[in-house]
Amino acid sequence: MSSYFVHPQGIVEPGAEIGEGTRIWAFAHVLPGAKIGRDCNLCDGVFVENDVIVGDRVTLKSGVQLWDGIRLEDDVFVGPNATFTNDRFPRSKHYPEKFLQTRVCRGASIGANATILPGLTIGAHAMVGAGAVVTRDVPPYAIVAGNPARIRGYVNTADTRAIAPQTSEQGIPQLRVQGARLIQLPKIVDLRGSLTFGEYDKHLPFPPRRYFVIFDVPSLEVRGEHAHREQHQFLVCLKGSCSVVLDDTETREEVVLDKPNLGLYLPPMVWGIQYKYTADAVLLVLASDVYDAADYIRDYDTFVQEKKARHA
Repeated sequence: MSSYFVHPQGIVEPGAEIGEGTRIWAFAHVLPGAKIGRDCNLCDGVFVENDVIVGDRVTLKSGVQLWDGIRLEDDVFVGPNATFTNDRFPRSKHYPEKFLQTRVCRGASIGANATILPGLTIGAHAMVGAGAVVTRDVPPYAIVAGNPARIRGYVNTADTRAIAPQTSEQGIPQLRVQGARLIQLPKIVDLRGSLTFGEYDKHLPFPPRRYFVIFDVPSLEVRGEHAHREQHQFLVCLKGSCSVVLDDTETREEVVLDKPNLGLYLPPMVWGIQYKYTADAVLLVLASDVYDAADYIRDYDTFVQEKKARHA
């Protein structure tokens, strides 16, 4: 007896590899060469081409087609009629030497009727909204929506404004991400205007050796998306506002910087993302050392691995 189920009106061509416990329903068609993992569910009307690899516990809802070059990792969900593509310049009867590979990483979800352009990576546990048109890679845990798809938030990310009871003596929310903290800077106001400042040892958590300023950022763009191995950073939004997502692999929080006398300290080995910039936002970043490309971790999976290695 087969270790997987195929509906009488479903077709699995000889040569396809199907994992134990997988269910293939009516009018689904799997071509030779396709590899489907364990405990998957292919609903009515799913089509899977030859050069396709699907991990374990993947759900493909009705009307989904997986073309050559599509790679779905474990625990991916693909909603009804979501569309994958594998050729940037399709022409009838003209085929590329090799189709572009699209990767949907573990635990990601793709909403109904979303369209994924070829050659992209949807990061682990990301959420693609219904009807979104994805034209660029989606970072891990990001929530994207719209046409073209833009980042609207991050999955399972606590908002510091929602945890106000956890405050310090100065009334500043205490962050749960390891080592990160908000710092209230002095503010002096008189008839001539306002002034804020910071002094090392008293307000700044480290002596800066470098600064840079981020401004004129389109409001829907995302910056950061990296961690530092050794460098410390201190962020102050001098004008306007922006949101910062902090991630220590166990906890994610979102902080809004909207006052020139409110600073955010980012220690090494904390993943940081800045987004939701207002049009007038000016973000000042102080760093504990000069620029060193080797100090950056720009791949989230690498960050997770290095973080685990430090605590092994």
